[in-house]
Amino acid sequence: MQAPFRIFRLVSPKRRRYTLVSRDTGGSAGILRTAPPMTELQELHMQKEIALTAEGQARLEEELLHLETVRRREVGERIREAKEFGDISENSEYDDAKNEQAWVESRIAEISQILSNATIIESPKSHARVTLGSRVHLKDLAADEVCTYQLVGSAEADPLHNRISNESPVGQAVIGARKGDTVRVTTPRGSVIEYEVVSITK
Repeated sequence: MQAPFRIFRLVSPKRRRYTLVSRDTGGSAGILRTAPPMTELQELHMQKEIALTAEGQARLEEELLHLETVRRREVGERIREAKEFGDISENSEYDDAKNEQAWVESRIAEISQILSNATIIESPKSHARVTLGSRVHLKDLAADEVCTYQLVGSAEADPLHNRISNESPVGQAVIGARKGDTVRVTTPRGSVIEYEVVSITK
């Protein structure tokens, strides 16, 4: 049976490499990390394949460019201005700027890692079933309300913009479903919600 979508490997020109150096420690191999410390989320992205839609890839590349060319410069200017106030040991402005710098650099590393390990999902050519990248219109049978979600990988999930992960309860329930199917979603609290798949679009 033909796969519902095709994937291809993305090799990012901005790929960050985390180098591991082995050393002899009396017969057992030791590992020295020569890269900056990673967050738990960054380590998770390294451990598993990351699925991105083309739109998600573009959003992340745009955010990365903004962080590297605008936010990084702005934070650097804030730090320089804060130092001009004198003693930095009790300088709240300096502390705030350094905290912001740490967040910016962490986010740059995280996005770079996502892009360098991403598998880009092409827009589904068939709308017979819900797949990654599909937009699905679901009717809550109890509330008689219709909502629309796009099914994406966990790296670009954004519930506020109706992009839900294929690993979420709703994502797991609807993937592979057809128009007219009824799916049951178990919430974290244990209640069950029934949805009807009204339509599937790209």
